[in-house]
Amino acid sequence: MKVVVIGATGIIGRAIVSELSPRHEIIEVGKSRSVLSVDVLDAASVQRLFAKIGTFDAVVTAVGNVHFGPLATMTPDEFRIGLNDKLMGQINVVLAARDLIADGGSFTLTSGILSDEPIRAGASASTVNAAIDGFVRGAAIELPRGMRINSVSPTVLAESWETYGPYFRGFEPVPAKRVALAYSRSVEGAGTGQVYRVW
Repeated sequence: MKVVVIGATGIIGRAIVSELSPRHEIIEVGKSRSVLSVDVLDAASVQRLFAKIGTFDAVVTAVGNVHFGPLATMTPDEFRIGLNDKLMGQINVVLAARDLIADGGSFTLTSGILSDEPIRAGASASTVNAAIDGFVRGAAIELPRGMRINSVSPTVLAESWETYGPYFRGFEPVPAKRVALAYSRSVEGAGTGQVYRVW
């Protein structure tokens, strides 16, 4: 298969590429540090990307920023960061690619554990992750031509523990290599409308 990995330069993205590249042709896409780049917040940029790529069989998105901070002081603009970036950024990819992906192609989005296990200062992230999982379930029953769509919901990464550990007391971090297996399951499996949790 030809698999487009958006966010290929990040921690999870590199692990996905490592997992899938022995079996598939991988098109690596980053925001700025790759041969191919895209701004997922800009629908026109996403459309230009897929026009350049041509035919493909699967798209994986491992991108998206959210704002962490106390709800008591959060502004609407801060809350919108995740809605515009992590949520709409990934939805922009699906909307741009749906008419170009091969019959039976698959989409794999990235949500996260906070949709099920909220933490302090994580109300925005919980909202965004839950919305991504909801989009996947809703889109799965409407996508034509045998297309599939799933999300991967990882817990905090072992590689990011030094930065995010204080937010996740009592959580067990997982290595990116293990998270990448869930993306393999989505891309190479048969499921659709699924949330693959890696906790």
